[in-house]
Amino acid sequence: MPSPFHRLRSVAAPAALLVLMLASVGPVRADEADEVAQLLQSGRAVEALRLVDQRLAKRPDDVQLRFLRGVALAEQNRASEAIAVFNKLVQDHPELPEPYNNLAVLYANQGQFDRARSALETAIRTNPSYATAHENLGDLYAKLASQAYSKALQLDAGNARAAPKLAMIRELISLKGPQAPGAAPRDPEVAPVPSVAATPAAPVALPAQPAIISAEADKPVSGGATTAPASEAQTEVRRAVEAWAEAWSRKDLKAYFAAYTPDYAADGMKRAAWEDSRRERITSKKTIRVSLDDWRIDIRGKQATVSFRQDYRADTFSANSRKTLKLVQQGGQWRIERESTGS
Repeated sequence: MPSPFHRLRSVAAPAALLVLMLASVGPVRADEADEVAQLLQSGRAVEALRLVDQRLAKRPDDVQLRFLRGVALAEQNRASEAIAVFNKLVQDHPELPEPYNNLAVLYANQGQFDRARSALETAIRTNPSYATAHENLGDLYAKLASQAYSKALQLDAGNARAAPKLAMIRELISLKGPQAPGAAPRDPEVAPVPSVAATPAAPVALPAQPAIISAEADKPVSGGATTAPASEAQTEVRRAVEAWAEAWSRKDLKAYFAAYTPDYAADGMKRAAWEDSRRERITSKKTIRVSLDDWRIDIRGKQATVSFRQDYRADTFSANSRKTLKLVQQGGQWRIERESTGS
């Protein structure tokens, strides 16, 4: 079955847009970037990659060329390499929303919808007026809704409520047709990044669930007037942990510390001393990348235990280990109360 999302298009912003977009990260050579972009536009991704690698050998920190290298890799279906390129870009330049959007497209093509959603939400936090990311996030939620309604019909073919909802979602997804009268013509060449677009009315194949949820998590989660189904609580907990990992990777200390309870303490230190220790360790690194996999989530009321495999990479050091976080719900937010590392 074809992917429910279009491939990354071989496009990049024209020189003027790239200069505007990347003005804060150093000088640019728009003529050279344009030459690579033109090769991509003509479907010559192999040549584009060869050329961009030659130029990156001389200027390894050129952001435009690095961005185009990720697009060229994606056009050759080398998704894991493209993801690595865009991940490195967001580590070095977390202020740019476009690489996050491209990561979302690649993750979505792999069926990693949680990661796609997280990347798009980060793009939007980075630039709240980034319309492409907002549209992509809407398309992603539509796709997830389509999957959920399809599953409901698989389990109960006579479900009179799910069938019309599925039809409505598929009709919504298919509305990628003509522009409104008087609107400016769409020009794919001026789009700095591709968009996610779902194919209409195709049968939906459900991906394997990435999280392993305990039996306890299948029960409703109580919380007074804010009682929510377990699935919603699982999503909220996972988002909180993903936001913590992203803040750590961006070295965003404000967001990182906010992920913990106000009285959090580790290794016998009080909160202030712990913050000073963490601040020194995090800011001393040139780059940090934290990725999480193999999730297990157990929710009991307003407490959650989340374990996962953490891949940590910083400068010349890397570590892959099992980590467990204990979270509590405070003021409607899930915050880390304790953390431990071990297999």
